[in-house]
Amino acid sequence: MKRFSSIVITGASSGIGEALALDYAAPGVALALTGRNAERLASVAAACRAKGATVVADTIDVVERERIAAWLTAFDDAHSVDLLIANAGISIDKDNSSLDDFSIIRQTFDVNFGGVLNTVEPLLPRLIARRHGQIGIVTSLASFIGLPYAASYNASKAAARVWGESIRYVLKKDGVGVSVICPGFVATPLTANAPFPMPFLMTTPKASAAIRRGLERNHARIAFPLGIKAAVWLGVTLPGRWSARLLGA
Repeated sequence: MKRFSSIVITGASSGIGEALALDYAAPGVALALTGRNAERLASVAAACRAKGATVVADTIDVVERERIAAWLTAFDDAHSVDLLIANAGISIDKDNSSLDDFSIIRQTFDVNFGGVLNTVEPLLPRLIARRHGQIGIVTSLASFIGLPYAASYNASKAAARVWGESIRYVLKKDGVGVSVICPGFVATPLTANAPFPMPFLMTTPKASAAIRRGLERNHARIAFPLGIKAAVWLGVTLPGRWSARLLGA
């Protein structure tokens, strides 16, 4: 199993990112944490330092390509990164999936897919040169099927998932692992005001535990919980007209 000592986590100020940062924090571990909420990020950073970790934390938006590239490479210069978790994401669709405001759709893709590219690109040549490292891309089980809500969120996560699954094959020869992380419903600020039922809702500590196990084993896909994963699998295997009918389309 892989062990990590220099870890980058985007979207670390709350939710899954916060849980991962707190769980990875330990003496001898260096953490690079980003988030958009300065107060929450400072609190997470302080808690990680209290557990003995070295922490560099900055409020950087993943859409700021040049700024995040400079920040990531500076951290890697000081602490050779062996785990990169592209976790930052948003879900801001309105009830009609924002079809009356395409700026919301474009913003969602900029963060959820463009942000992944901005996070991975600066460090990828270094990981390849070292022939070592793991990349975790947080997507969603919603990326597997067109659900009635949050079309741009679902589609942006689908783009990130398929890209991650595809580059895994390319990077295997370079000694770099890639895992796509596909949670179901997790109790985070992102899901707090969701206008639909959320079966099998998980806590962030349980989600973190599942993700960390999968990353240690370089699993190609880390998908959970089982109940939602099974429902998604069924929806994907059904003929399109059947799944659409089940979803009311």
